[in-house]
Amino acid sequence: MEEYSGGDLLSEAMDSGARAQARVVVVEDCVEAPAAFVLHLLLKRALAGGGAAAFLALAQPFAHYDRVLRKMGCNLSLHRKSERLHFFELQAFPGGARDDTIANSFIRLYSEIQRVVEVHRTGEIPGQFTIVIDDVSLLEVAAHGSVDDVFDFLHYCVTLASEMNCSLVILIHEDIYASEESMGLLLHLRYIADLVIKAAPLSTGLAADVHGQLSVVNKGMFSEQRPKAQRVWNFHFKVKENGADFFYPGSRH
Repeated sequence: MEEYSGGDLLSEAMDSGARAQARVVVVEDCVEAPAAFVLHLLLKRALAGGGAAAFLALAQPFAHYDRVLRKMGCNLSLHRKSERLHFFELQAFPGGARDDTIANSFIRLYSEIQRVVEVHRTGEIPGQFTIVIDDVSLLEVAAHGSVDDVFDFLHYCVTLASEMNCSLVILIHEDIYASEESMGLLLHLRYIADLVIKAAPLSTGLAADVHGQLSVVNKGMFSEQRPKAQRVWNFHFKVKENGADFFYPGSRH
């Protein structure tokens, strides 16, 4: 049985003081500090201990994720075969740009995700269910720029996560939505998120043994018995072939 190691700073920041697992997790990154590695870690975490996931993978083909996660000790092929991982690719969307075609594609995709969540919930497979989206900007590309369709789809997914007691993990590229005209989606995701994980480059510039800094804002679901629980975490990270190292500034020599 694969186990997710929860002893690192990212796990501590995600779980600190919370009564339950965060329902909506938003992962933000930028060109200078990509956060695909965070998504990989969260996918591994979602599948550990008997969990299951619906993975909407727009950024890469299955072979890429399978290769990366295998180095981290998580065999996606086996999880897919045992139906703990349900993999959805860009082919879920037709090439046509007609509005009704786009809307129907989103409806069909959501219906299929809803189906696998319901099967998992009513079946004999225990554990948490997680919906993972990699990434929102490519979801918008698939929708031929129809932000309204993307908003509707995300709203349905958030509602599903709430009704079915599962989690939703979304990757978004902050620099793509930095302008005032396009900030609406980014601000909306920050608003609905229980947990925001943001990767950014070092303020001091490049370093050989540090790839960037991570901020974790734990917004909701905190225990009333632990009012002083830390809600904002800031630490550095170094991406490795088999995962990532997390550490406080100045703690590495």
